[in-house]
Order: sequence, then structure tokens, then C-alpha cells
Amino acid sequence: MKNVILMASGLGTRMRPLTEITPKPLIPVNGKPMIETIIDALIGVVDNIYVVVGYLGEQFDYLKSKYRNLEIIKNPDYLTINNISSIYSAREVLKLGDCYICEADLYVANSSILHQEIKESCYFGKMVEGYSEDWVFDLDEENYISRVGKFGTDCYNMTGIAYFKHRDAVELAKEIEKRYHTEGFENLFWDDVVNENLDKLKLRVHSIGVQDIIEIDTVEELEVVRKRFRGV
Repeated sequence: MKNVILMASGLGTRMRPLTEITPKPLIPVNGKPMIETIIDALIGVVDNIYVVVGYLGEQFDYLKSKYRNLEIIKNPDYLTINNISSIYSAREVLKLGDCYICEADLYVANSSILHQEIKESCYFGKMVEGYSEDWVFDLDEENYISRVGKFGTDCYNMTGIAYFKHRDAVELAKEIEKRYHTEGFENLFWDDVVNENLDKLKLRVHSIGVQDIIEIDTVEELEVVRKRFRGV
């Protein structure tokens, strides 16, 4: 079985005022909410879709009638705890089978990247030349990920999509459960837990094109993407 966890519980503060009345994943790009570009790209790839909601969560309810095998999971801690809370809320899904974890506020411009065969657990990454202040990956001599964290030079950058084979998904669920309610957990990203357990999780980078998946953080970036893909 193959599932996907879509993280859609955040406040989207950097895209205000649009997100004052609409959760960021539901903001449309050329007529389609960002979250639907991800879901549509995953049709035929995954068996079940789990959307983790928090802020303005009731607005996502329409997805249950639009897409078969889609369930809503509520994140009760979204206001006070970082996005580790979304994966903690959906931790039982990780135990069911192979699993994608996706940010829900991405625009998927090339859906074919999600239909490629993936044989190992991985993060989808795009190569960025020069210095990056974003989340990046360091690789060891065998090209497994040796660090998941901020800042790097001439390296793969995070794109918001990861894929865990069942063994690694179960291991991640176990480590998320262990880390929750420990000192400082409130400020953790779920990727921090991955980074803390790279001795147990064997992860590659699945390389994609720079424009295949686009992260939109501000109103200005939204307008750029809308113009670029208008009519596509």
C-alpha cells in the first residue's frame, strides 16, 4: 500500500492578507488550488490521501467529496507546535505502508515526476549552484543523505516532497513519537527528527528540475508563478 500525508495546517503568515480568509494550500494558481495540483499529480500513484489540517481546517472538507480515498486528519497543536505536530497527528499513517510526505502549499508544474519509479526512501531535491539559505542536503561518499538542515553551497535543496519506504516510514513514526513531548520539541520541524536519525534512515536525493515543483511563500512569488503558467 502507498499513501500520502499532505501537511496543510499552517497559518501561511508570509502570504497575508490572502491567508487571512483562505488557508494557503487553497489559494489558486490559474484556477486550481495549490493542494489540488499535488493531489491530481498523485492520482494513480497512491492508494490513500491524508490531509492534515489546522488553520481554517473546515475549508478543506470539500476535498472529501471531490477525491475518493481522501481523509482529513485534524492537528490540534498547530497553533503552538511546529510542523512536527502534523506528522505526529498522522503518525499511524506512516505505519501502513510506503508513504509520501508533502507540503500542501506547493505548485506541481510537472506531474510526471511523481509517476517515476522510486526504489529507495528519498527527499525530492533540486540542485542549486552557489550559496543557499534554504533547507539543503549533504551527501556521504555513497550518495546517501548525511545531513538535513539549513544553509549550504552547491547542493540539493529541499522541494517539499519526501518518500519513505515502509520500513523507514515505520522507523520515522517511532522516532517522531519518541521525540514528541521532549525538551524543545515545540520548535522542531519534522525534518529535524529525520536529521537526528540518519543512522537509522537510509535516504537518497531524488533529483528533479528546478521548475518541476515550485514553493510559493509570498504574494509576490504567487503573482510570478501565475503569470508564468497562465494558460498552461
